[in-house]
Amino acid sequence: QVHQVESGGGSVQAGGSLRLSCAASSYTRATVCTGWFRQALGKVREGVATIHRAGYVEAYAASVKGRFTISQDNAKNIVYLQMNSLKPEDTATYYCAAAPSVDGECRFEDWRYGGWGQGTQVTVSA
Repeated sequence: QVHQVESGGGSVQAGGSLRLSCAASSYTRATVCTGWFRQALGKVREGVATIHRAGYVEAYAASVKGRFTISQDNAKNIVYLQMNSLKPEDTATYYCAAAPSVDGECRFEDWRYGGWGQGTQVTVSA
């Protein structure tokens, strides 16, 4: 079963940056989407960014667009989330997972995803 391993979290001051990594233990042809999700204490899990293995589609939540960048190294099966201009409201546990595409689109619905990693904690202080 495909699963992901997240790393790169930590504690930073507001305005700082972190780069998260999502390493896939395996890859299948059908599992072409990688999604970053986050869940803050007491809140529901929300989609942050998605990327298709082909690299022609990237999607971001409105709350992070312009600050976060998702990218990938297909040779290493690693997907990155570069987080800049971090805000306290970005504090959450960040997860990555994989899913098939829907007509070539990587969607945000978390029920589509599997192989969830253990998560990496991001804490942003004011």
